[in-house]
Amino acid sequence: MRLPIIQVDAFADAAFTGNPAAVMPLDAWLDDDLLQKIAAENNLSETAFLLPDASGVADYELRWFTPTVEVVMCGHATLASGHAILAAEPTRERVTFRTRRAGILEVGRDGDAYTLSLPALAPSPKPLPELVAALGVAPVETLYREGGYCVVVLENEAAVRAVDPDMRAIAAGGDRQAIVTAPGDATDVVSRMFAPGGGIDEDPVTGSAHAVITPYWAEKLGRDRFTAFQASARGGHVGCTLAGDRVILSGRCVTVIEGTFLL
Repeated sequence: MRLPIIQVDAFADAAFTGNPAAVMPLDAWLDDDLLQKIAAENNLSETAFLLPDASGVADYELRWFTPTVEVVMCGHATLASGHAILAAEPTRERVTFRTRRAGILEVGRDGDAYTLSLPALAPSPKPLPELVAALGVAPVETLYREGGYCVVVLENEAAVRAVDPDMRAIAAGGDRQAIVTAPGDATDVVSRMFAPGGGIDEDPVTGSAHAVITPYWAEKLGRDRFTAFQASARGGHVGCTLAGDRVILSGRCVTVIEGTFLL
């Protein structure tokens, strides 16, 4: 079996920045176990699998796998999938994806970048003492959103960059996102995201995390649009807009590998 594979750096202004995702178009779904093994072999934060949507509800069906689990929603691999399709079809303006647990997602052109529409996942205040201890931080505020999204707000960008978490302790809490965020220096907001329980110690740039922190920061900043930077080693810029019950993220993508996966 020969399967096409495209590797895309998402939320990236240049190669080797942003978050790499593998995009693999299929003609029919393979067994879940095989999809998981392929994702483990790729060993990236996410591998996106897509095929034309026979239901007619959207253009494609889309699923995402880390090296260890299938996830509920992944922003950067959706952006990468949109880039892979739109780059191959220059006259096409947008593409929609039907997902199993995140609804219909859309990627559209935005000049030389793209927009990504995700559900707005506004978090609510909640004590997170075990996670705070694992992160080794002094939070300004902690919040939670159902689905395992944990938000720890810190005082400033320097505090976010200085976080040195106990990955084993975070993983003990299961498959969750530990999002640390603060006002930024060169951008409005900065963040980092840790998910060792889902097979990713630190994610380079996380679309789903911005679906959670965008409603929070839109309220704090008093405006529905702002700039963000995820301060991982690779780093990535994300434009964030709150539009009702949706979050619109914007960013660029760079294709770095095109090839064939052999089974």
